[in-house]
Amino acid sequence: MHTPARRALIFSGGRLGFWALSYIRPEDILIGADSGSLFLVEHGFRPDLSIGDFDSVTPQQLEWIKAGSLSTEACDPVDKDYTDTELAFRRALEEKPDEIVLIGALGTRFDHSIANIHLLVEALRRGVPAVIADEHNEIRLTDSRLTIRSGGYANVSLLPLTPRVTGITLRGFRYPLTDAALEMGQSLGISNVLDGETGDIAIRDGWLLVIQSKD
Repeated sequence: MHTPARRALIFSGGRLGFWALSYIRPEDILIGADSGSLFLVEHGFRPDLSIGDFDSVTPQQLEWIKAGSLSTEACDPVDKDYTDTELAFRRALEEKPDEIVLIGALGTRFDHSIANIHLLVEALRRGVPAVIADEHNEIRLTDSRLTIRSGGYANVSLLPLTPRVTGITLRGFRYPLTDAALEMGQSLGISNVLDGETGDIAIRDGWLLVIQSKD
C-alpha cells in the first residue's frame, strides 16, 4: 500500500487566501506562525503547533488560537533570534518530514520574503525537499537534480542563489540547456516553458532557484 508523503505545512502571516487551503491534506502536520495560525483556526483547521510572538493578533485572537491549536508556543517579540516563520520552520525540521511547504511566506515585507527564501537553503542542507507557495508561484531550490510538474504554471524561471551555477541541463523544456552556466545579474533563465507535464533540471555546482509562476 502506498504511504502518503509526511508533509509539514507552515502557514505564515504573508499573503493568504482560500487558495492556500487547497494545499492541506488530512495527513499533513499543520504549523501556524503568528497570524498564520489565526488563518487556520478561522477556517476550521486545528494547527498541530501555533508558534511566534503573536504581535500581529489581538489578545482575543490569541485566545482563539490557543483554544483551536493542539499546542501553542508564545515567545517574547524582542528577546528572540528568529522570525516567527523561521521558528516554525525549525520546529518543522524536528518532525523529520518528507517535505516542507511554506504558505504565506511571501508578502508586503520584502525583507521577510527574502529571508524565507533563504530558509530553502537550510532545507537543502538537511536533505528535506521544500517549497514556498503562494497564489501565483511555487519556489524551490536545487543543488543537484529536480523534476517539476506543470501544475498549471505557465512559466519556469531559473535564478542563481550563488554567484555562479554551472552544468545546467534542462530536459522537457521549450528552451533546453546543456551544460550551461548562469551568473547572478543575468536574466537568461527567466520565463522558460515546459513542453509537457514534467521537466527535469540538473546542475553540477551552485544553488539554483526554480520558480514556477502564473500571471
